[in-house]
Amino acid sequence: MRFIPTKVHGVLDYLVGIALILAPWLFGFAAMGGPAVVIPIVLGVGLIVYSLLTRYEWGPVKLIPMPVHLVFDVVASVFLAASPWLFGFASAPPNAWVPHVVVGITVIIVVIFSEPQPARTELRTTRA
Repeated sequence: MRFIPTKVHGVLDYLVGIALILAPWLFGFAAMGGPAVVIPIVLGVGLIVYSLLTRYEWGPVKLIPMPVHLVFDVVASVFLAASPWLFGFASAPPNAWVPHVVVGITVIIVVIFSEPQPARTELRTTRA
């Protein structure tokens, strides 16, 4: 059931992080300001930071175990998908809230199909 290797998941992490940071400009809602703009930027930066700290192929520091990383992904994605209603911008034009929902749900689906451990054994264990 879990067919997305951590190596692929890692690439997606950095791509999604960058896309979240750029989303307000890519989808044309940067001018509205407020939570609609701030939330994807903060979550994108956060995703890149905890990806850099994850114990997988693309994490140079390797502090966070992959299963914990996946929990962070789900929590952040649920928050992102719910944010239009939590912060009251669901009545804004669709270009301001639909990306939040679509990216949030998509990342949850990616997590469901992602392997919880890297393939290489040395990445799974804590280094002394």
